[in-house]
Amino acid sequence: MSGRLHDPVEFELFRNAVFAIADEMALTIHRTTYSAVLKDNMDYSTAFCDPQGRLVAQGLTLPSHLGSIPEALAAVMRRYGDDMQEGDVFVLNDPFEGGMHLPDIFLFQPIFVDGERVAIAATICHHTDVGGRVPGSNASDSTEIYQEGLRIPPLRLYARGVPNETLHMMIERNVRVPVMVFGDLRAQLAACRIAERAFQDIVTRYGIDATRFYMNELLDHAERLTRAALRDLPDGEWSFEDHIDDDGVEVGKPIPLRVRVEKRGDRMVVDWTGTSPQVKGAINNTFSFTRSAAYCAIRSILPANIPNNEGYFRAIEVIAPAGTVAHGVLPAACAARGLTGFRMVDTLFGALALMLPDRVGAAGDGGNIGVSIGGWTEQRKPFIYVDFTCSAWGGRPFADGLDGNSHMFANMASPSIEVTETEQPIQITEYEFLPDTMGAGQFRGGAPFRRTYRFLETEGVLQVRADRRAFLPFGLYGGQPGAPSMNSLTRDGVREALPSKFCITLRRGDLFSLDVPGGGGWGDPLERDPQAVLADARNALVSTEAAARDYGVVIGAGWVVDAAATEALRAARRAGRGAMPTIIRDRAA
Repeated sequence: MSGRLHDPVEFELFRNAVFAIADEMALTIHRTTYSAVLKDNMDYSTAFCDPQGRLVAQGLTLPSHLGSIPEALAAVMRRYGDDMQEGDVFVLNDPFEGGMHLPDIFLFQPIFVDGERVAIAATICHHTDVGGRVPGSNASDSTEIYQEGLRIPPLRLYARGVPNETLHMMIERNVRVPVMVFGDLRAQLAACRIAERAFQDIVTRYGIDATRFYMNELLDHAERLTRAALRDLPDGEWSFEDHIDDDGVEVGKPIPLRVRVEKRGDRMVVDWTGTSPQVKGAINNTFSFTRSAAYCAIRSILPANIPNNEGYFRAIEVIAPAGTVAHGVLPAACAARGLTGFRMVDTLFGALALMLPDRVGAAGDGGNIGVSIGGWTEQRKPFIYVDFTCSAWGGRPFADGLDGNSHMFANMASPSIEVTETEQPIQITEYEFLPDTMGAGQFRGGAPFRRTYRFLETEGVLQVRADRRAFLPFGLYGGQPGAPSMNSLTRDGVREALPSKFCITLRRGDLFSLDVPGGGGWGDPLERDPQAVLADARNALVSTEAAARDYGVVIGAGWVVDAAATEALRAARRAGRGAMPTIIRDRAA
């Protein structure tokens, strides 16, 4: 078959069939998994790769895994590329050989037709526990990878369909909740089996030669669309700097994230040179996760019809020097690396906002905040609760930030309160939006929430990774920063403020409260529609005092806008200030 697309209709049918396989894999995991972090948070991804290991289609799952699956599969291909057999399944989680952090376990199954490898099914799931010093294996105050849990290099989990009993026993002995872990591994296996049957049907329908051609064409098609979209963007260079408050070990020491975006013609470079050296705490990124952050942020400014596959990656170069927080090397701890990856997306949005001020929003809550509570019951049964919390988007050039919505990088859901209280020794006593916490703007930031947990067991371990306490979610073009995060513990009626990252012991009756940061605002708050301010006030998101203070809107008796007083107040405010800044990056007091 020639290098030209012979039948565009058939190609479109093929494209949708392959992407449907990846989506069906995702739904299979959702239906069959055991743990709440998968069935509720949905912290997993599925994908479909060609026989050379190139990502062809990603399922209905996390953008944060866009750059990780090719990196992990490349590690498997280096070891087993010429020695993959029908019935083999490969596993890995090593952050320094293709993985991201230890709870994320990859499974890859090569797919064969008539003895020839024709594709590879890929799944990645965040597992509830992989051992280590704390339940959940997610502590931000670990200082080296060896404290974080079981480290699995690329290995065969199954060889020609036969389980590797040694590896199974090794995993079973090193995790706190083996029933949960192996239940979730079986869900990943089920998704791979679904992919195997579905793709074999595709080969039967199209034939092996057409299948190979269309797989290559899917990658080339995505590359053409990406490069065409990039050519429509302005050429130039844009830089931005943000900070993580600290790493939870060297408290109070800011960690700079510096990015330079260069766009020339149909190519873009994202360069993290100048970002902080890797840190002691467990927030160091793997390079694959840094790549994912770049792919996600840039993907958000491109047309929606571009497939998520390796063809899209070809037009984007990502640079992150080894030994930095953007590209950790041994023995870097990385269990809480999600915090850095999410903040990298926001940092990139700062640079892209300078490039495209009418298309990019302000900073969101800086997601996602990780909360893990684990321990042993009085009957010596293990329990582990894992929740990754997001809430507030930044204000956008055309609309307010979303309220109570996952960060773009995660696409996760909040766990059910009822299921949590049924399965865990935890009671959720508060889950509510916080008033006067959104960054004011012509389009305000999204509303964050507070969640409070009452601990019901004798003793347990609480680990939290949060941020945006000192460096607030930035506003754009006159928009104000969002409110900071806050953690607190109430014990025996006494409330104590906690740092943003910590690991402590809980006792029965303790109340832990988490306040998510608010999204930054976009545009001049004095240009906001007074009726929109009134609607927020009626919904208890903005107090009448904040309406006047932040927006110059006077709400009178009967919950109506006093138009004359509002006009006068806004005129006085405008007369007393200078030009609006492009970006507001205040530090919290």
